[in-house]
Amino acid sequence: MSDYSGEMIPRGGSSGERFRRSAGSLAGGALGAAILVLLLVAFMWVIEIADYVLPENFDAYGIRSGDVDGLAGIPVAPFLHADFGHLMANSLPLLVLGFLAALRGVGRFLAASVIIILVSGLGVWLTSDPRYVTVGASGLVFGYFGLVVARGLFDRRALDIVIGVGVAVAYYSIIWGVLPTQEDVSWQGHLFGLVGGVIAAWVLRRKRPALPAY
Repeated sequence: MSDYSGEMIPRGGSSGERFRRSAGSLAGGALGAAILVLLLVAFMWVIEIADYVLPENFDAYGIRSGDVDGLAGIPVAPFLHADFGHLMANSLPLLVLGFLAALRGVGRFLAASVIIILVSGLGVWLTSDPRYVTVGASGLVFGYFGLVVARGLFDRRALDIVIGVGVAVAYYSIIWGVLPTQEDVSWQGHLFGLVGGVIAAWVLRRKRPALPAY
């Protein structure tokens, strides 16, 4: 059916039908998302236990700002933590936000995670204090927050918008983490993780079919 301008407008059903299809799609991916994120967090715990038991100091492999060799720490740092308290503080938000981020599929989740890790890590390497080695999954936490909130805006699916609004309301206080309030906390990792999440939402947004014009 064409409108007055002569452009063909695809008919995707009523908004209620589209919402139900979207909900069904998310429900179908929920189990896989839960398993994936549980494995991710479990892997971090295994690494931290190994770091505690073994004589090797794993944290030394984190991001060292301004050091070319420190670039190798970018893909490693999110899986390392200063201690068990640090890991516990990251685990619950990582489980919740990671699960929501993974609902749209494993492939998108992995691609988004790579983007977030790279953007957050490079931001830390370029801007953080060279006296410190940066480790921790908080960049991923902030990245998944940015991804879930921005995904609703970019994809414009009703259910994603609802989830994004809910996450923004529930975790609004997380935004204060991008400010330099504590010397031993990497606000740079938080800030660039958030930026990475928004970038990932844009890069991986749903592609809309082109409309034929007459």
